[in-house]
Amino acid sequence: MSSSQNHYIGIDVGTGSARACIIDSTGDIKALAAQNIKLWTPSSGYEGSHYEQSTTDIWNAICYCVKQVLAESKVDPNSVKGIGFDATCSLAVFTHDTNEPVPVTGPDFKNDGNDRNVILWLDHRPLAEADKINNTNHNLLRYVGGKMSVEMEIPKVLWLKNNMPPELFARCKFFDLTDALTYLATGKETRSFCSTVCKQGFVPVGVDGSVKGWQEDFYETIGLGDLVKDNFMRMGGVDGVNGSWMSAGELVGGLSEEAAQQLGLPAGIAIGSGVIDAYAGWIGTVGAKVKLSPDALDDSVAPNDVSQAFTRLAAVAGTSTCHLAMSKGPVFVPGVWGPYRDVLIPGYWMAEGGQSATGELMKHMLETHVAYDETLKEAEAAGKNIYDYLNEHLKEMAKKTNAPSISYLVRHFFFYGDLWGNRSPIADPNMRGAIIGMSNDKSKDGMALLYYSTMEFIALQTRQIVEAMNAAGHTIKSIFMSGSQCQNEILMDLIATACDMPVLIPRYVNAAVVHGAAMLGAKAASAKPDGTTEPLWDIMDRMSKPGKTVWSRGDPAEKKLLDAKYEIFLDQARTQQEYRKKVDAALKGSSLEGQEAN
Repeated sequence: MSSSQNHYIGIDVGTGSARACIIDSTGDIKALAAQNIKLWTPSSGYEGSHYEQSTTDIWNAICYCVKQVLAESKVDPNSVKGIGFDATCSLAVFTHDTNEPVPVTGPDFKNDGNDRNVILWLDHRPLAEADKINNTNHNLLRYVGGKMSVEMEIPKVLWLKNNMPPELFARCKFFDLTDALTYLATGKETRSFCSTVCKQGFVPVGVDGSVKGWQEDFYETIGLGDLVKDNFMRMGGVDGVNGSWMSAGELVGGLSEEAAQQLGLPAGIAIGSGVIDAYAGWIGTVGAKVKLSPDALDDSVAPNDVSQAFTRLAAVAGTSTCHLAMSKGPVFVPGVWGPYRDVLIPGYWMAEGGQSATGELMKHMLETHVAYDETLKEAEAAGKNIYDYLNEHLKEMAKKTNAPSISYLVRHFFFYGDLWGNRSPIADPNMRGAIIGMSNDKSKDGMALLYYSTMEFIALQTRQIVEAMNAAGHTIKSIFMSGSQCQNEILMDLIATACDMPVLIPRYVNAAVVHGAAMLGAKAASAKPDGTTEPLWDIMDRMSKPGKTVWSRGDPAEKKLLDAKYEIFLDQARTQQEYRKKVDAALKGSSLEGQEAN
């Protein structure tokens, strides 16, 4: 067994699986493991989609993954000095008197033996509760992008209050999932700023006159006044009074005897305060060792100074894409969540933009095309996935027609792809897709061009988000990608060219998030007797690996073409909203007003 140096474990809980990695003191990943987690989709007659999970099932999957990475790496468990967690921003519920999972499945809220005590982030059951919260226009909503999303956790707590038997709700205490995991690991009810500030409406003390973090008048107004009692004990309490709040990776406590036995590790290992999964992607990417030109750096500070983070947008890209940027002071951006103080580095602020569907959009546009099944068979026969196969086909099409670029092939095709609504920067869930230039082409060529136009849309919308953030006060000069989309060469090239800035791809393309979680373990392990820990940026600077840089192609003709298409893209977004208003105005007062389309 290898025990010559210290090791750290990262644990990442996504929507469909739990993952673990083990890294050494230089940040090299020694082993990776994954295990699927269960997802229940009950239909209980309530409005909105229901998605539920279980902390018991999730913890079992984590235990499996940790044992796997220990076995595969042959690392001595005694050399593991710290563990970090990240998870989706889902709501976990336990009893405050017996610490047992509380079922969240209505209408009877009985335990079916699966401990279904987690309402997943994408659960949309509290639509009415979210509307009620947003109609208060409370000042704290400024710090969640102006409106509290149905995917955040306070609407879910309010839904439980409105639907649970009162005596059961009175026994509940509430955690964000990552805080529930550090609780299961240590027995300590410490809360992370990342979870509570970003998803629960917690406003750090001193921000805008906040005294306790939790806003008592807000809770009273929305109907959760009973949670105010005992200084918000059931939400984690008040920092320094009856609760403890920490920034990313700060020491929560040691691994408990019970959890150590379940994980196959010695007790006492340092456990770091956790983060939401996308934020672990920021930690795992923006510190990458890269050679950037002076115009992509802040030349007033050292190349590895924490201030360089202000110039770097982390884009965590999978089914959807999350855009994260840090700033020294608060920057309010319309349609972008935040600004959030203290969530990663104390005293610094984060902003969170996003595209509702990117990977899912490409998948949808391909799978609904008539040529998809036949093309998929061709790709499989060639030993390639559908995306790599179509990328090669697009290059061949450009070559055959002597086109100056692939973009030239779709110069008169204008695709707008907000099929799932718009999160940033328009923040309008009613936005939809549009195509100008549609023909009767049902061929593989036609599908390939539609696929390219979809990637072009993703790139142009990324430019729109970056421009909105910079116009409000951010100083973004480069994009640090992570997630499965990094492997799509054409998409990365399009983003770099459309945004006219370098795109950085991490060494651990599919493990940047769990790698970031492991760095939280390293930070926790650095704790001194007084509780102070090594700065997170220093750990990122030391443990991050060299990345690959994708530069804008620098072809003036293609840049001119994409600039023109960007103007058209903005026009498509604006005219769609205008068309809706025009039709709504025409129907005002008629018998058709307010009717839902069949």
